[in-house]
Amino acid sequence: MVEPRRLLLIFFLSTLLIAYSNANVEEIQKDTEEGDEEVKVGGQKALGVTYDARSLIINGKRELLFSGAIHYPRSTPDMWPDLIKKAKQGGINAIETYVFWNGHEPVEGQYNFEGEFDLVKFIKLIHEHKLYAVVRVGPFIQAEWNHGGLPYWLREVPGIIFRSDNEPFKKHMKRFVTLIVDKLKQEKLFAPQGGPIILAQIENEYNTIQRAFREKGDSYVQWAGKLALSLNANVPWIMCKQRDAPDPIINTCNGRHCGDTFYGPNKRNKPALWTENWTAQYRVFGDPPSQRSAEDLAYSVARFFSKNGSMVNYYMHYGGTNFGRTSASFTTTRYYDEGPLDEFGLQREPKWGHLKDVHRALSLCKRALFWGFPTTLKLGPDQQAIVWQQPGTSACAAFLANNNTRLAQHVNFRGQDIRLPARSISVLPDCKTVVFNTQLVTTQHNSRNFVRSEIANKNFNWEMCREVPPVGLGFKFDVPRELFHLTKDTTDYAWYTTSLLLGRRDLPMKKNVRPVLRVASLGHGIHAYVNGEYAGSAHGSKVEKSFVLQRAVSLKEGENHIALLGYLVGLPDSGAYMEKRFAGPRSITILGLNTGTLDISQNGWGHQVGIDGEKKKLFTEEGSKSVQWTKPDQGGPLTWYKGYFDAPEGDNPVAIVMTGMGKGMVWVNGRSIGRYWNNYLSPLKKPTQSEYHIPRAYLKPKNLIVLLEEEGGNPKDVHIVTVNRDTICSAVSEIHPPSPRLFETKNGSLQAKVNDLKPRAELKCPGKKQIVAVEFASYGDPFGACGAYFIGNCTAPESKQVVEKYCLGKPSCQIPLDSIPFSNQNDACTHLRKTLAVQLKCA
Repeated sequence: MVEPRRLLLIFFLSTLLIAYSNANVEEIQKDTEEGDEEVKVGGQKALGVTYDARSLIINGKRELLFSGAIHYPRSTPDMWPDLIKKAKQGGINAIETYVFWNGHEPVEGQYNFEGEFDLVKFIKLIHEHKLYAVVRVGPFIQAEWNHGGLPYWLREVPGIIFRSDNEPFKKHMKRFVTLIVDKLKQEKLFAPQGGPIILAQIENEYNTIQRAFREKGDSYVQWAGKLALSLNANVPWIMCKQRDAPDPIINTCNGRHCGDTFYGPNKRNKPALWTENWTAQYRVFGDPPSQRSAEDLAYSVARFFSKNGSMVNYYMHYGGTNFGRTSASFTTTRYYDEGPLDEFGLQREPKWGHLKDVHRALSLCKRALFWGFPTTLKLGPDQQAIVWQQPGTSACAAFLANNNTRLAQHVNFRGQDIRLPARSISVLPDCKTVVFNTQLVTTQHNSRNFVRSEIANKNFNWEMCREVPPVGLGFKFDVPRELFHLTKDTTDYAWYTTSLLLGRRDLPMKKNVRPVLRVASLGHGIHAYVNGEYAGSAHGSKVEKSFVLQRAVSLKEGENHIALLGYLVGLPDSGAYMEKRFAGPRSITILGLNTGTLDISQNGWGHQVGIDGEKKKLFTEEGSKSVQWTKPDQGGPLTWYKGYFDAPEGDNPVAIVMTGMGKGMVWVNGRSIGRYWNNYLSPLKKPTQSEYHIPRAYLKPKNLIVLLEEEGGNPKDVHIVTVNRDTICSAVSEIHPPSPRLFETKNGSLQAKVNDLKPRAELKCPGKKQIVAVEFASYGDPFGACGAYFIGNCTAPESKQVVEKYCLGKPSCQIPLDSIPFSNQNDACTHLRKTLAVQLKCA
C-alpha cells in the first residue's frame, strides 16, 4: 500500500487528472454535497471511464467501488437475479466475474454461450440492477477452476508453452480474448457504450510465475498489455499482482490485507485498486473448515480506503458450486461457502450485514476522501489517526486505528475520549462522530439449518448395478499412458489392464505370505483389481499429488489379470508450465514372489477411457434402462445407485447429505452436481464437505438421482434436505456505536436520521417470514455464538419477556438496550458493560 508519507505528494500530482486517453485536465467542478462532484475535461463532462491517482472516474464522477465476485457458471441462470439483488442490498455497487475459456470453447472452434455460460445475459442482468461490472478476461484465470480456465485441447497444440512469449499460445489467446471483447462490444456492454463494464483484466497474477520464463515472461507481459489496449474496449485495463504492468494498465492488489501489504500502483497517476479481498479460503478435500471473520474483513476494507484505496472486490461475495467436473485439482464442489452469500445464495450474517455497514460508513466519507488530503497522527504506541480534510471546507473524515491485537485502548482525538477495541478502526465521517467500528458488530447474526425433507425422503428406495473390471483391453502400449493425455478432460477415469503367467514355483510357498502389488503414481488416485477382486485404493492430495499404492493380493498359478482404474480429481489450475504436468501410474511392481520382485511396468498394457456406466449414460432416464438394476446389498466399489425422489416442499434451497458414502459423483435428472468425497477426512476426522447443492432449476415433480460410488459406501442414510437461515441472532453491548445506517449527509454535514442513537438489537427475518419464537434472550454477560448462546454470571430475569414483546409475530424488530430493567442487587454485573444476546426463530 502507498505509505502515508507519500500520500501528500501523490495527491498534489493527482490534481493533474490523468484521463485514460492521457487528456489534460482543465477544470474540476464540485457541485454536489456527498462527494459526487463532476470532473470535467476540456470544459466538458468526462464521459466513459478515466482515472487519476485518487480513483476511477465514471461518466465524470468519482466512485468508491465496493465490488463482489459472482461467477456465472457457479450458479444457475435462475439464481442470478437474486444473487445480484442481494449483493446490491449489501452495499455492493459492482459485480466482478472471470471469463471461463474452457466453458466457452470446450472443443477448438466450437463455442458455448448458453445456459450457465451465457456471459452476455449475466452482464445485462448486472446492468438491469444498475450496477457496474468488472470483467476479468484472463484468459488464464486460476480461480480453482479446472485447468485454470484453459481448455484441454490447448495442451495438445504443437510447440505450445502456456503463458509465455510463445507464438502458438499467443495466437490462441489473442483469438479468444478478441472474440470475448468483440462479443461484449457488439452488445454495447462497455461503459462508453452505455453498458455496465468499467474495468477489464488481462492475464492473472502473472508475477507469481514470471521468473520461471525469464526474458520470455517479461516480453509476454508487455505483449499481453498491448493486446488488451489494441482491442479498443475504451475502459481501463488492469493486471492483478503485476508490478511491471505496462502503462496505462493499472496494477492491482490481491490478498487479505492490501492496506498493509500492497506496494502501490507502479505509476503515480494510477489509483489503488484491490481486485481480490479473500472472504475466507477456498477448500480442498481433506481440509478443515475455513473461516475469516466479518470483523477482520471490515478492518481490512476500512484500512485500505483510509490509505488511498478506492476499490475493493470481495473474492468471493458468492462462491457457488463447482458443478460436474469443473473444479481444479482436489478442490471441493462447494466454493467459498463462507462468503457474504453462502453456496445456496443465503445471506451469511454477520458478514453480509457488517460489510454493508462498512460500505455505508465509507460512503459517508466520500467528499473528504475524494477531495481532501490525508494527515497521519500518532495517538499512542499502537494507535494512529488518518485524517482526510478538504482545504477551505468543513469536509473531514477520520479513521482511528488501534493496532494492538490484544487490548482495547482509549485515545484522545480532538478533545474526545474514544475507546478503540483491540485491532479495530473507528470511522468518523465528520471527524467528530463515530458511526462504525470494525470490531463492534451492530448487524444481526444467523445460523444455517439443514432440514430433512418429508416429501423428498418418503418412499426413497435405491437400486444398484456394479461396474465389472475389464480384462484384456485393446489400445495397447508397452507402458501405461499418461492420464491427462489419455482422458483429455472428457472423464475422471481410465482403465489399465495387463496379464501375467505365473508358475507354481513363482508363488510364495507359505500360506501366510502373499505377494504385494505396488503402484507408484503421479496422481491423483487408483483403484486396483487382481483377478476380478478388489485389492484396494490409494490417492494423493492437493499438496502432494504423487502416491504409492501397496496392497497384498492373491495370485494364482497360470494367467493372472490386473486391472487398474486411474482417476483424476480435476486438472491443475496454477503454476508455470502447466502443459507439462502429468498424472497416472509410472511404476508397477509385484513384491514377494519366490523369483524376486517383478517389474511389470513394461508388461504391455491395454487402455480404456472412461467406465462403462458413463458410456451408457446410466445417469440419464434413457441410459438407465440399458442395464439390469437390483436391490442394494452391502455395496462395494465401483457401484451405481439409482433412485427417485419428489421435489421437496417449499422454495428453500435443496441439498443432498451424503452420509455413509465414500467417493464419487451425483447426478440429478442427468445433470452432475459435482464430485463428493466423504471418506477423505480432515485432521478433525470429519469430511471436508457433507452436503451438496441441488439447484431448484434441476428439479421436476419426480426426480431421478444416480450415484457413482467408487469406494464401497452405502446410500441407506443418504437424504434430501432443504436449507434455511431462519435462526437469527443479535449480540449488542452498551458500548456499541449506532449503526451507520442511521446517518446521512445533508448540506455538506453529517446528520442523524433519528433522535435516539442509543444501542439497540435489530433483527429481521429472511424473505416474508415472521418471528415465531424467542429461543434465547439474556441481558447481562451471555457468551457463545448464534445457535449456541449461554447465560453467563448474570442476566436480567425479564430479558425474554421484553424480547417477546418487541418481536413475536413480526417480520422484524428493534430492541433498545435500555428497555430491559436490570436489578442493581446483582453483584456480578455491577461494573460490567452489559450485552443483550438474542436468538429468534423465523418461519
